[in-house]
Amino acid sequence: MSYFDDIPSLDQLEDVAVETLSRRDLRALIFHLLYAAEAHEYHMSTDAIVDMFNRGYKLNISKESELFTMTAGIIQNREQLDTIIVPLLHNWRFDRLSVATKLILRMALWELQHTQTAPSIVMNEAIELAKCFAELDAYKFINGILDEYVKKHVKVPEAEPKS
Repeated sequence: MSYFDDIPSLDQLEDVAVETLSRRDLRALIFHLLYAAEAHEYHMSTDAIVDMFNRGYKLNISKESELFTMTAGIIQNREQLDTIIVPLLHNWRFDRLSVATKLILRMALWELQHTQTAPSIVMNEAIELAKCFAELDAYKFINGILDEYVKKHVKVPEAEPKS
């Protein structure tokens, strides 16, 4: 018996309802979609990439879903997001960042700009993605970049005074 005996084959998988995934799993899936777009040098449309994932992994990602909207938004605004990242890279060149680090930073910045998700949650999720998909200590780097961005650009609501 080998390790791979317990892994189901693709034809044994059941369709995955994207709506049932946790927010963390949704972010991981978005990361994978962005990575596929990057691997194809953005010559494939978001529609084509999502269709490929839907068929290949028996997913059910609709064009109306938040997941699709976020993925498409990050891809369409990647150059703008990169211009936000560059000034935050003290003594570091953008072209030296790994693909995973760039994608995670783009995702987090997009989410900070376009959703009402608390910055602490966005940062924590970016750190967790980095721990899973980026280099060993990339999560520390990502935390520093996002922390600086939040301090400079995100108005965090103050906690209400206790009575």
